[in-house]
Amino acid sequence: MRLSIEGLSKRYASGKLGLDGFSAEIGPGILGLLGPNGAGKSTLMRILATITRPSGGRAELDGTDIGRHPDAVRRVLGYLPQDFGVYPNLDAVEFLSYIAALKGLGGKAVRVRIEALLDEMNLAAVRTRPIATYSGGMRQRIGIAQALLNEPQVLIMDEPTVGLDPQERVRFRNLLAHMAGDRIVILSSHIVSDIETIADEIVIMNGGRLLARGSAGALRHAAEGRAFECASDSAALEQLKRRHIVSRVARSNGGWHVRYLLRSADARSEPDSVPAEATLEDAYLVLTTPAAAA
Repeated sequence: MRLSIEGLSKRYASGKLGLDGFSAEIGPGILGLLGPNGAGKSTLMRILATITRPSGGRAELDGTDIGRHPDAVRRVLGYLPQDFGVYPNLDAVEFLSYIAALKGLGGKAVRVRIEALLDEMNLAAVRTRPIATYSGGMRQRIGIAQALLNEPQVLIMDEPTVGLDPQERVRFRNLLAHMAGDRIVILSSHIVSDIETIADEIVIMNGGRLLARGSAGALRHAAEGRAFECASDSAALEQLKRRHIVSRVARSNGGWHVRYLLRSADARSEPDSVPAEATLEDAYLVLTTPAAAA
């Protein structure tokens, strides 16, 4: 299965450009999307999920135009939007049965599938409780379950780990890694560590554009030689923030221990600074901080 995206763009009625000439070839495996708010991640995912039509460009799944033939794509699609809603008076089984009916699924196999998903999502014990009584994390797990109902070949998930505690996030990552196989899985997250841990490839976006794509290891090169750590007092810290991209500040011996990134490859580090190994988060900050491109 192959997803081909060519020059995809989206301009809203307000004039805002949500996506700007995005192109990519996506095959089986897990592709993670990273970018600040407004980067275009959700716009891209809504277009690929046939929820929003693009203003320009095209996207094809195995040669089928997603915009022109959305029903063909929806049969093999699982989608979890960022603002996923539920019917609070239904219990988990009723809700998933309803979603299954909307997807055209029925029979004994669906009932077995629902029970298996509730078990995988650690919701079996509360399967007959109204969703209104669920915590935010439990509702998110119901959202993940409904996206997996039809055993999709293309799975698109927008911020799926929001509201999940650390144990649930690990369980979700393991589930995705297990089921990815020959499926196309696209997910976004503001939690860099989640994307770094699970994704085979990562796309960093900003301003509706693709800035960089590669493995976590390859993307780290964008920040190579630009990460440093130093000690600072409060007055010097404010100056340091103006000159560099400060990624972490921690109290230390009455002052501050600071991790920072040079805004450009030819910028100078602060006196008494120690070079630090570049991380994916460093690369993300270097690529998405506007001043870094100046």
